[in-house]
Amino acid sequence: QVQLLESGGGLVQPGASLRLSCLASGRAFESYIVGWFRQAPGKEREFVSSISRSGDTASYGDSLKGRFTIARDKSGNTVSLQMDSLKPEDTAVYYCAAAYAASTWSRTLSRSSEYDYWGRGTQVTVSS
Repeated sequence: QVQLLESGGGLVQPGASLRLSCLASGRAFESYIVGWFRQAPGKEREFVSSISRSGDTASYGDSLKGRFTIARDKSGNTVSLQMDSLKPEDTAVYYCAAAYAASTWSRTLSRSSEYDYWGRGTQVTVSS
């Protein structure tokens, strides 16, 4: 089993940057595909980004590529999400998720139903 803990959220102005971190504990994190999702009030959970076990393949939600960058710490149990040029519509609770994937090295996942473990989330608010 894997436990996930998100950090790095906060209140920022439009155009600012934030870096979220997902720290994993428990079983070998390198066996998991990791994803970020977000959920704004009154809206469905939305795919943000995913990174493969190898760390070499990443995918992003529509309109997020170019502003958001996911990265994997190959020496540890941390996945980060760098968010630049933040907009008010990026306001949401951001969740880290992990999917066990021992048989695949370069795959990413974009559906929340494909993930096995979830963190509790970190609030990101973009407002002037």
